[in-house]
Amino acid sequence: MHAYRTHTCGALRASDAGSTVRLSGWVHRKRDHGGLLFIDLRDHYGLTQCVVAQGSPVFEAADRLRPESVITVTGEVVRREGATINPRLPTGEVELRVRELNVQSEAGVLPIQVAGEADPRRTSGCATASSTSGGRSSTATSCCAPG
Repeated sequence: MHAYRTHTCGALRASDAGSTVRLSGWVHRKRDHGGLLFIDLRDHYGLTQCVVAQGSPVFEAADRLRPESVITVTGEVVRREGATINPRLPTGEVELRVRELNVQSEAGVLPIQVAGEADPRRTSGCATASSTSGGRSSTATSCCAPG
């Protein structure tokens, strides 16, 4: 097995269910659903949802991960069921049940949110205001500043 991956994050499909794979990439987003951690792992090719159960030996390490940390995970590809399938992702029919997790590079606290739900008060119109006024108007400053 390759030291960092057997597949890219955009490659896994339902036909891979039951396979043991290794993926490496950036932590795009992490969600805690009471006993289960969901980590969206991103590389240049796509995104794969990884799942870590609370009783897992890697749960604590996964819980400490910050967005943009670089990790390598090994686990079993499993099919998602019914309503959990994400038709917006090419990998949306499967997820990776993580057995091993290695932190390659731990990210610090990010100065801005890179992925996920952004506060619309801070992002709505900022690009337009900045591009049309060179970022010097009070509108651009007020819409991008923390409220």
